[in-house]
Amino acid sequence: MSALPDTPVLAWLGDDFTGAAAVMEVFAFADLPAVLFLDTPSPERMADFPRMQGIGIASMARTYSPARMERDLPAQFELLAQTGARLVQYKTCSTLDSAPHVGSIGKAMDIGAAIFGATTIPIMIAAPEMRRYQAFGTLFAGTDAGVFRLDRHPVMTRHPVTPMDEADVALHLAQQTDIVIQCLDLETLAEPSRACAMLKAGKGGVTIDQMGPQDVRAAGALLWNGHNRFVVGSQGIAYALVAHFQKIGLLQHAPTVSGIGRAERMAVVSGSVSSTTADQITWALDNGFADIRLDVTQVCGGDLANAEARALELALQSLVHGQVPIIYTARGPDDPAVAQLRAAAGDQLVQVNDDIGAALGRILEQLVDKAGLDRAVVSGGDTSGHVCKALGIDALTAAAPTIPGAAICNAHGRASPLTLALKGGQMGSRDYFGWVLDGGGER
Repeated sequence: MSALPDTPVLAWLGDDFTGAAAVMEVFAFADLPAVLFLDTPSPERMADFPRMQGIGIASMARTYSPARMERDLPAQFELLAQTGARLVQYKTCSTLDSAPHVGSIGKAMDIGAAIFGATTIPIMIAAPEMRRYQAFGTLFAGTDAGVFRLDRHPVMTRHPVTPMDEADVALHLAQQTDIVIQCLDLETLAEPSRACAMLKAGKGGVTIDQMGPQDVRAAGALLWNGHNRFVVGSQGIAYALVAHFQKIGLLQHAPTVSGIGRAERMAVVSGSVSSTTADQITWALDNGFADIRLDVTQVCGGDLANAEARALELALQSLVHGQVPIIYTARGPDDPAVAQLRAAAGDQLVQVNDDIGAALGRILEQLVDKAGLDRAVVSGGDTSGHVCKALGIDALTAAAPTIPGAAICNAHGRASPLTLALKGGQMGSRDYFGWVLDGGGER
């Protein structure tokens, strides 16, 4: 093949908004045009973004029950299949956020296997570019303090909804599906003929190890040259495809991407309780951002509207004084508000979290409309979905990079221009919010 096909290379359904956007940015900054739709698009809306090599749909499937997945995912998979994309991906988190009862990756695999007639499903969770590694089936993730096995990771073991207690990818997913899952390990990946034969002969799911650039290129070749249209995994799939295309000359190495300039008026909302986000909030407050806590304990007492109104009032005042408001629900997993909310919510925690995300969305929507924001940041994968819906955004395209997986994007569907950065709770440098304020750009 001397050129990439005219049809899309990859179509994907993201299990949350931040992760879905991460795939889009990998393609866009490699000079492969890509768009992410924030709801199932009409044919007319899809036609507004012609000649895309990557087409994604963001969902909130990470918060869905298996029954909700059965209702919603088939139609979205079928729409992506109709794009003619060579590969169709169910995009998971690179830290495997999922459980049998919520955000089940295994259930998504069951649904996708039925729709695509897949007897073998490549599973690529690792993304070494983001310090997500898989070795002999075990997943590792990097932090400022080092690289940890996922079941010993200081953030993921304390996730508020899906705390991680199993680092073996196949064993974790075996709790969610009856599909038999095996591992294509580093030794097999190093021998292309063996790796290809394993995917051809395999029955069920096959997790793919990756530790470094050579593995990434080999994994990309395996996916592109294989016969498995339905794939499951993180943005590591997009990175692997790009690396393979560059190696064989189908794609040139993209030039450095610059920033888009400092925002005139920006706000940040955060529904994350991760320690990473807590460090970012501390940096922001130390650097002049306005400290505004949304009192989430009022949700269970029926006073969410009052807490929401108070946070909005303080945020508007801070913008008048030239500050960037940062409206947050907690400062890390040890914040007393986290335990208080869990105790008060009881078995309604999922609904309460949805209510909080919706409140943050309404606050940001009011700030954009009343204060004329030209840029916004959302921290938290689940929160991002609620916020984008509140803002009336229906599509994103990449504008400027920051850290991998949390670019600044152009928001489409609104009358007034808006750039938006979405980041998962555990993502980003300590100065991430300041980096976005300054307009991003590689550094």
